[in-house]
Amino acid sequence: MDLKIDTFARNMELTDRIVEYVDKKVGKLGRHIPNVDETRVDLSYVKSARSATDRQVAQITIRGKGFILRVEERADDLFAAIDEAVDKMQRQIERYKGKHQRGRGDGTSAAEVAAEPVEVEETIEDEKIARRKTFTLTPMNELEAIEQMKLLGHDEFFVFYNASTNAINVLYTRRDGTYGLIEPKLG
Repeated sequence: MDLKIDTFARNMELTDRIVEYVDKKVGKLGRHIPNVDETRVDLSYVKSARSATDRQVAQITIRGKGFILRVEERADDLFAAIDEAVDKMQRQIERYKGKHQRGRGDGTSAAEVAAEPVEVEETIEDEKIARRKTFTLTPMNELEAIEQMKLLGHDEFFVFYNASTNAINVLYTRRDGTYGLIEPKLG
């Protein structure tokens, strides 16, 4: 299956050679994971990085039904950063497939449990909000949320729709390395 790869560059010129290299390397990932909706590669040059070996950044994000996989790698050479990111993504895909091929226990996937996607409305107009994000929540249990949090590299918190309680929850990492769960209730 051929992946449609969207490549974006920041603080650098995106040449045909770079696009071809990304398509060749990242395109191979499509053979290992089914049902990919979007593949995005963000390349950037970070002039202010402390070390010269961390200035070229390659980030790969793969979105599919019920999952998001993201990796970021830095190197002194852009092609090396891309290679390292592809290798890291390959390991993440293998880890993801290993966890999800075992199933949920009852034979249903999280995507089948989903009722309707939750829409986030943007109603507050306040100049103090610097950035807004909208995303679709896929129902999952707490263990799946922990796994998704690790796969995305979110170290502090993860917002998810808890299929067990039919509510939006926030999973966070505590100082002692354990996890906490915030279950909001309307008052």
